[in-house]
Amino acid sequence: MKFFRRILVATDFTDASEGAVKEAVEMARENGAELLIAHAYARPNAAQADAVAAGVYEEWDQNLRGEVERRLQPLVENARRRLVNARLLALPGAPHRAIAGAAGENNVDLVVIGARSRAAFPRLFRFSMAGRLVSTAPCPVMIVQAALPREPRARRVERLGEFRASRPGRGRLRGT
Repeated sequence: MKFFRRILVATDFTDASEGAVKEAVEMARENGAELLIAHAYARPNAAQADAVAAGVYEEWDQNLRGEVERRLQPLVENARRRLVNARLLALPGAPHRAIAGAAGENNVDLVVIGARSRAAFPRLFRFSMAGRLVSTAPCPVMIVQAALPREPRARRVERLGEFRASRPGRGRLRGT
C-alpha cells in the first residue's frame, strides 16, 4: 500500500538537512512517490530595488534563483539515480511560509525537513522554523534529527579514564 504520492523535502544544504534528503529519497522510492526537493531563499532587499536601475532587482533575483537551482540539481540527479521521479523547487521568501505554500500548491502528502538538535525547551520549538512549519503546513511534517558526530570508542574510553575527583563530591575532566 502506498501512503504518499508526493513528498516535499526542504534543504538548507547543511549536514542537518542531508539526512532528511536521504530519508525522503528512500521514502519516495519505497512509495513510488514524486519527490520535490526544495530550498527557500531570501529575495534581494526590496528597499534597495528603488536605488538601482530598472531590471537590476529582477536580475539579482534570477541570479539567486539560478544559484539555488545549481545547488539543488545534484540532489535531484542523485534521487533520479535511485529511480525516484524528482524535481527541484527554488522558493523565494521566508522558509516556513515558502515551504508550506509550495506544499499546498503542489498537493504534497508529506513534508520532510532536517533539524540540527532538539530545542532545549519544548515551548521554544514553536518559534523555530520547524515549529512554524508544523503549525502552518497543509500536510504532515516529518522532522529528521541530524546524527550527532560520534567519537571512536577508544577515545571515549580514554576520556572516561581521565575523570578524577578534585574535591570530594566533585569531579572534573582533564584534557577536554
